[in-house]
Amino acid sequence: MSEEFTVRLRGTTVVVTEAMRMAMLEEMPEIDWIESTDLRTKVLNAWAAALAASGLNRLGDLKPSGNYNSKPLRVGTQADHIRSVTRLAVKMAEEMDQLFPDFTYDRDILIAGSLCHDIGKVWEFDPANVARWTDDPSRVGQPSMRHPGYGIHICLTCDLPEAVAHMAGAHSGEGDLLTRSKENTILHWADYSFWQIAEAGGQLSDTDPWLDQSRK
Repeated sequence: MSEEFTVRLRGTTVVVTEAMRMAMLEEMPEIDWIESTDLRTKVLNAWAAALAASGLNRLGDLKPSGNYNSKPLRVGTQADHIRSVTRLAVKMAEEMDQLFPDFTYDRDILIAGSLCHDIGKVWEFDPANVARWTDDPSRVGQPSMRHPGYGIHICLTCDLPEAVAHMAGAHSGEGDLLTRSKENTILHWADYSFWQIAEAGGQLSDTDPWLDQSRK
């Protein structure tokens, strides 16, 4: 896994190094749950490249919310959200697997897709992008695309499987326009459950410094 990975994103050529992969693994240690070395490396490459091309230093720098204009977590980061959703998805799949003898799922794809489901937020949540969209929404929209759309681009550009790109692109409302895969269905409900339970449990903040900053 020590070989460098070169990819072009948003007009920027990014060279992913082993140090960048290790920094990503430190933020999301669940990546190590992926048994396939090839898939695990591609998830690390995709996240490292996405962050490097965005101007963000780490996943934890992103606003910890479901959408840019929704309430952020009172405690925790975007990395914590993604990690928690992945853990929830795995537990849901394991429960179904134990209950139904003929229930099958691809564990590696479930983990990889869950870990990459919000990778497109590096575009939608990038402060520079938010500022220009807010300044003139008539030019390219606000946002120009939501994170599921950009997530597909990152996943396919970084050679992740179609099944993972599908989960990035259709875990949210966009997925209502198509038939979700089994793994994506599990992810979808894990993701939605996370935010609904967090809100019901009083874990969302009433203040939003990220949104206030974008309005300046």
